[in-house]
Amino acid sequence: MQRLRVKGGGFHYDVEMGRGAWRSLRQFRDAGYSSIFIVTEKLLWQRWSKLFLRDSGLRKARALFVPAGENSKSLNMVGRVAGKLLECGADRRSLLIALGGGVVGDLGGFVASTYMRGIDLVQAPTTVVAQVDSAIGGKTGVNLGAMKNLVGSFYPPRLVVAEPLVLTSLAPRAFRSGLYEIVKHAILSGRTLFRELEEKLGSLPSSNISALEPILASAAKVKVDVVSRDEREAHLRLVLNLGHTFGHALEEVTAYRRFLHGEAVGWGLLLIIRLGERLKLLRPRDAERMARLVRQVGPLPPLRDLDPKRVLRLLPRDKKAIGGRIQWVVPERIGKVRIVTDVPPAEVAGAFHDVRQTA
Repeated sequence: MQRLRVKGGGFHYDVEMGRGAWRSLRQFRDAGYSSIFIVTEKLLWQRWSKLFLRDSGLRKARALFVPAGENSKSLNMVGRVAGKLLECGADRRSLLIALGGGVVGDLGGFVASTYMRGIDLVQAPTTVVAQVDSAIGGKTGVNLGAMKNLVGSFYPPRLVVAEPLVLTSLAPRAFRSGLYEIVKHAILSGRTLFRELEEKLGSLPSSNISALEPILASAAKVKVDVVSRDEREAHLRLVLNLGHTFGHALEEVTAYRRFLHGEAVGWGLLLIIRLGERLKLLRPRDAERMARLVRQVGPLPPLRDLDPKRVLRLLPRDKKAIGGRIQWVVPERIGKVRIVTDVPPAEVAGAFHDVRQTA
């Protein structure tokens, strides 16, 4: 098991990664909490509750269920969960554990940050995306209409516990979806992780825990290092948006029904790689190597039938845009990206056209 430490202005917390990580939750049994609640999904709880409760020792904790899927990331669901907490007697000395993927983590984190002006939070991510990315860094939020994560807060958890065994129950498509985020981290971090993925990506089924654990830890360390230096996305943390400007637009234009988040990021990576080529910031040789690693993960849902104009109109609505100017995270080489603002719309449209033609 590996322990990574996130350090920020006035706070720090550990990210426990590896087999047996849930045992780290035993420290909360006698920590003086008036009550402990677990927000999760029913099927996930049915599959893993025995192991979770045994390892954590939190047998008196009460589970609160939310429906699976992106629709649960809403202000309406925040109200429902908060109302359930109130009904069950939760107070300012209660602890909330978010056990689930990105939806549960973002929703549970936002509820914890706002319930009675903030109660303690633990993230227990159960998907690849959540374990290496979304559960780390303290970003919480819900969607407003079609706008992803528009309402949220920065709220660091007390602890993150990433148990890789839970990944064995993921559907193959959901598991592959998370690998696109790992590829993103490899592009950001440099050649060591990138080469390791080139060598091992094809032999990383969710059942191969021994091979998966060090990859997950390396990818998570990229996120930990970035957020420790830039807690609130002042500048450096923007690099983690690599592939996400296009990706969020693809999710939105398909009403979150076609792409899993990681799949949208996968297309987003291919699109931003091509944009980097067109802007002469990225050499063709490096672009080809990056794109090959993205495609090595597996098949992506189709892109060819999407209306380019609709996708491109959504790009300036990215929540990281300032004054309608998109802050593009463009790769220059493996291990280096650049924040670019004044990108000609014709180049953006051209990149989308190029990738769409090969989809």
